[in-house]
Amino acid sequence: MLSWSRHRLAPTMSCVHYKFFSKLNYDTVTFDGLYISLRDLKLQIMGREKLTAASCDLQITNAQIKQEYTDGNALIPRNSLVIVRRIPAGGVKVTGKTCVTSQTEPVRGTSKAVCKNTISHFFLHTALNSKQRSLVLIFQTLTNYIVQ
Repeated sequence: MLSWSRHRLAPTMSCVHYKFFSKLNYDTVTFDGLYISLRDLKLQIMGREKLTAASCDLQITNAQIKQEYTDGNALIPRNSLVIVRRIPAGGVKVTGKTCVTSQTEPVRGTSKAVCKNTISHFFLHTALNSKQRSLVLIFQTLTNYIVQ
């Protein structure tokens, strides 16, 4: 007769493989269970990478399905591959303004709106593909965040 103790499965550690967007290789975070919460994953990554919550936050995206995890209680399955991006603590400040315009005096009988932000002017008045528009919007958002 076999004893139960001989056939018990040894507890195995689960893992999530992560890499920063700018890096080539994955690192590994280990944990017990089938899932890890987004909050716990961020804490482990920040600890391993010697980052502080005051200096930045982490944006975590599933590498296979490109889904961003936003809820701190979201459960990430073991053996997942995730992409990590550092973002400013408190998130990116988003402004609803794309272009600030002011009315000028008519020039030769026509009125003309002057765009104070040259990037917005470029964005609004040229034919860009969607990737270029996205890059312009990201640049605008970051510029507004840094300036304010």
